[in-house]
Amino acid sequence: MADSPKASPAPQRPLEGRRLLLCVGGGIAAYKALELVRRLRDAGALVQVAMTAGAQQFVTPLSFQALSGQPTRTTLWDSAAEQAMGHIELARWADRIVVAPGTADLLARLAQGHADDLVSTLCLASTAPLTVCPAMNHRMWLHPATQANIALLRDRGAQVVGPVDGPLAEGESGPGRLAEPGDIVAALVAVERGEAGSSTSPSPAPELAGLRVLISAGPTYEDIDPVRYVGNRSSGKMGYALAAAAARLGASVVLVSGPVHLATPAGVERIDVRSAAQMRQAVLGALPADIYIGAAAVSDYTPRQVAPQKLKKNADSQSLVVELVRTPDILAEVATQTQALKLVVGFAAETHDVEKYARGKLVDKRLDLVIANQVGQGTGGFESDDNAATAYWQDGEQVFPATSKIELAGQLLALIAQRLKA
Repeated sequence: MADSPKASPAPQRPLEGRRLLLCVGGGIAAYKALELVRRLRDAGALVQVAMTAGAQQFVTPLSFQALSGQPTRTTLWDSAAEQAMGHIELARWADRIVVAPGTADLLARLAQGHADDLVSTLCLASTAPLTVCPAMNHRMWLHPATQANIALLRDRGAQVVGPVDGPLAEGESGPGRLAEPGDIVAALVAVERGEAGSSTSPSPAPELAGLRVLISAGPTYEDIDPVRYVGNRSSGKMGYALAAAAARLGASVVLVSGPVHLATPAGVERIDVRSAAQMRQAVLGALPADIYIGAAAVSDYTPRQVAPQKLKKNADSQSLVVELVRTPDILAEVATQTQALKLVVGFAAETHDVEKYARGKLVDKRLDLVIANQVGQGTGGFESDDNAATAYWQDGEQVFPATSKIELAGQLLALIAQRLKA
């Protein structure tokens, strides 16, 4: 007698019986949460859905009810559900809470412990582990406030999945897309099996994880007297964007900053200085490092003497002579260090003959990489939110077209990671 055909193996259901509360935030990516419900149920999970008021502007509660097989909760003021304190019951029911999409506003409220609607109250009232899946405009995601909120949630043990880089609803592109439903399910399965830590975000990237990155940023001010100084127009935005990008890529970042009006990026150690001499002292004191990025616009000259009192106008003279002397060349001095440095990166802001001066700086200061850009043309460079640049190294170059300094910082860090392997 012929053998009976073998039965097909049952489909894998790695989340079998797990009770997942899906909290849907008010962003366009809410439509992807419908597919996420289906994928979670295919994996064996029991799913209940709670929605913010904003989420209901994009997807109807009835759609989630049809896919989850459970009533969708939308408000704290449901008299029928709240007769038995339904939100507390739901908070206790969940084995894990998944927030997808997690908008910038929703993540901020969760980080600060708000309880002003159903979703935030459920998250605050539950002891279940939390998974957040951010989705927002890339500038909102990269903003120091959002990064600080994410860091706070991570510190409390939240699993962070995404966001991923790609085209966004508003026609731009960058890190801000909701992770794909299948990837979110895979992350949940991995953390249930103990195969993932508290964060399954695409960063930090292995190339910079565990490395110490030292960055100088902003201008220096060289005092003439207690009122006046010699300075420049550097805003520090490029250096701060680089520090934020390096931290996101897993590096331990020290940022030596001249006088600027910028928030410290999340996860970055900041040292404030004023003069070129103070910046030199802080930079050398922060060594050893694996990578040094000299993005500061350090004054080339400083007054030989600082007047102890305000210099008064002289009625008999139409001019004031201030003797200036050269400041130390911090970048060149760092390049001579041998303490663990793997890469020294300089910046060159030029008004003309950009490549000539950039390559000259590369050789004269014995640098590994120079990032050059043209200033004084009215767009990009100092004080602007946008920039274009060309990177030069001994046997190559790479052009970076005009974009936001935040996006450019990510592109430059990717190149720096590549040059580490060269």
